[in-house]
Amino acid sequence: MSVRPPEGPDALAERVGAALRRRGVVLATAESCTGGWLAQAITSVAGSSEWFDRGYVTYSNGAKGEMLGVRDETLRKHGAVSEETAREMAAGALARSRAGIAVAITGVAGPSGGTAEKPVGTVCFAWARSDGTPQTETRRFAGDREGVRRQSVVVALAGLLRRLEAER
Repeated sequence: MSVRPPEGPDALAERVGAALRRRGVVLATAESCTGGWLAQAITSVAGSSEWFDRGYVTYSNGAKGEMLGVRDETLRKHGAVSEETAREMAAGALARSRAGIAVAITGVAGPSGGTAEKPVGTVCFAWARSDGTPQTETRRFAGDREGVRRQSVVVALAGLLRRLEAER
């Protein structure tokens, strides 16, 4: 029995694109620690303009509020790296786009910035549909800054694919 190697961002983006196209659903992204890497992987797929509306890179707390409507109270109470913030980022991306599904990523890529509660490698995700309740998840990744960011993009895309395939 052969084990399938883990897929990289570009291969996953192709599969996400095919699933979105089949369902006639459009995607929006909201990124913090990945700095646009998710949108880059998506737009590397030829024809992605059919199923990708826009991506928000909201690195600062101010940008999260201004561009996505993340509430100051959420940031004060839970921090930028939280499932609550990721949820509001995804909801904001949906509300401010033509998308039917959105994914958000916010985390601590390192090498500094971590705390005992949220060490380097802590990344929060949210997936939201215009017709459903957002789903969130927190992961802790090992590795350097690039590794944490890459793993985050892979998890975001794999999460999209799982949610789309569950709709069959």
